[in-house]
Amino acid sequence: MTFKHLFKTQLNWTSKQNQVKSTKRFYSKTHQIKIEGKPILDISAAKAFKGDPALYNPEDLLLSSLVSCHMMSYLYVCSQNEIEVLEYSDNAEATLEVNADGSGRFIEVRLSPKVIIANSDKVELALELHTKANQLCFIANSCNFPVFHNASCEV
Repeated sequence: MTFKHLFKTQLNWTSKQNQVKSTKRFYSKTHQIKIEGKPILDISAAKAFKGDPALYNPEDLLLSSLVSCHMMSYLYVCSQNEIEVLEYSDNAEATLEVNADGSGRFIEVRLSPKVIIANSDKVELALELHTKANQLCFIANSCNFPVFHNASCEV
């Protein structure tokens, strides 16, 4: 049995709010995303694409979604295997390839989760569970690029 969940987002952009930066040859990329019941996100393009570097960009958000989803999936599989996770951190990187025509895509993501657990006898299992977490991760399952894991685990 499968379940379907609907997620909704509203995007708002106007040239009037961006009047200073918008011209016929260049449009400001700054806009807002609204999700009901949550704070508004101010978003722009990445600095490399003439965006506001102080704001979030879609590339940041995609990588953040993947890192966050992997962690939550990992915590779930650890709980299923009676592993007590004390700390979890990750310094992830995504490689974006841009073609001469301006199109592009992520070609890979490298997660580097560092986990501290309470169970000294489960370090090997804790490392192996990153594979299972990746298989369960909603975001990883939606990506058309490989997601690599360089995980470490300490007690």
